[in-house]
Amino acid sequence: MKNISRSVWILSLISLFTDTASEMLYPIIPIYLKSIGFSIVLIGILEGVAEATAGLSKGYFGKRSDATGKRVPFVQIGYAFSAISKPMMAVFIYPLWIFFARTIDRFGKGIRTGARDAILSDESTPETKGRVFGFHRSMDTLGAVLGPSLALIYLYFYPEDYKTLFYTAFIPGLLAVGTSFFLKEKRKINSTETKAPPFFSFLSYWKTSPPMYRKVATGLLAFTLFNNSDVFLLLKAKQSGLSDTAVIGIYIFYNLVYAAFAFPLGILADKIGLKKMLLSGIGVYAIVYFGMGFNHNIYVFIGLFTLYGIYAAATEGVSKAWISNITDKNDIATAIGTYSAFQSVCTMLASSLAGMIWYQFGANTTFIVTGTASIFILFYFVLMTNEKD
Repeated sequence: MKNISRSVWILSLISLFTDTASEMLYPIIPIYLKSIGFSIVLIGILEGVAEATAGLSKGYFGKRSDATGKRVPFVQIGYAFSAISKPMMAVFIYPLWIFFARTIDRFGKGIRTGARDAILSDESTPETKGRVFGFHRSMDTLGAVLGPSLALIYLYFYPEDYKTLFYTAFIPGLLAVGTSFFLKEKRKINSTETKAPPFFSFLSYWKTSPPMYRKVATGLLAFTLFNNSDVFLLLKAKQSGLSDTAVIGIYIFYNLVYAAFAFPLGILADKIGLKKMLLSGIGVYAIVYFGMGFNHNIYVFIGLFTLYGIYAAATEGVSKAWISNITDKNDIATAIGTYSAFQSVCTMLASSLAGMIWYQFGANTTFIVTGTASIFILFYFVLMTNEKD
């Protein structure tokens, strides 16, 4: 804990509050959307478009943060956007409004992510990146335990009253915005920028980035192309006969495992190498998806979601820590933002593709295809030149 600075604590608390708000809604969104007439294909497209919006804005605002030398304003504005989006989904039930509200939430994520991760990088050293990013992920995911837990308690007393939860989620969102004002700008540079660059100007970073960055990002993006939304895991559990309460409960359990393992696995990653930890996580992911393809037993689901939590803890923070270690300090927000932009486009394709495969061939085929693809990605990283990890 001695490596966890005041700024890292503040950012982690902000993420905890925001994730409490978001995850209060996340496990019920597919159920809610189906209740108002959304098909599985439309749900997949909605999730994909929302994530693509987040990703493209991550690239642009990451570059803007590096160019202006400012981090805190991007963090504050980004979390504010996500907060105000929460009650919007309950106001109207028309598809275009749902798309707009979900996109506003993800747009806020895009504004803040590059600047936030750059602060985390600035508050750590190459030897402590794993634990700093892991601690932040752990606190962030703790919100994913609290949020669904509150939703579960509420739905126990008021079954299927989904709309009230959208309004309630606004409260922790406001707490996140308030906490963001305790952040202090530490990074001081003299910016020569006189006007905002074109929206897609961040794409030029790919050509000028270090070769190792392109190798790592290529592997991660290929993995993302087949790593569809968690919504499909929840729908698989629901399809196998679990009640709404059980689906939310198993999602809470997954996030509890994720929160518990993110920090210790980050510490371990600093010791054994970020690449080795990432490879271990992808291997666990393949096991989970092959298991999901053949399982209908609730007890096996618990085991698979346990492994899924370990996979997430071993990869999500570690991948950003690895990227921040192989890029110039002045380009970290741009590097992470550019990677995230491509990542979210791949997520859009992955979620849309998964929805169509599920619709045409069934859930089992969706999970088997994903598991097989992840094995190929694992081999790519194994064969990739083991330079700086």
